[in-house]
Amino acid sequence: MGLDWTDRMILETMINNFNGGPVGLESVAASTGEDAKTIEDVYEPYLLQIGFLHRTYRGRMVTELAIEHLLKTDLN
Repeated sequence: MGLDWTDRMILETMINNFNGGPVGLESVAASTGEDAKTIEDVYEPYLLQIGFLHRTYRGRMVTELAIEHLLKTDLN
């Protein structure tokens, strides 16, 4: 799916630390050590486009599609 190390770290942090969300951008940034603006401008658009992330009024949420993909790639 074209995920790089940081994409995976963001998704895995949201899953492991926040049960997949909803979680605020600042919380994700603090947990990953990435800048919130960088996450929002660089990583989030692609994750939204491929359906791995949803933005809601309560925060960001990891989708089932992302969880299935991460589980499948971790098994290989």
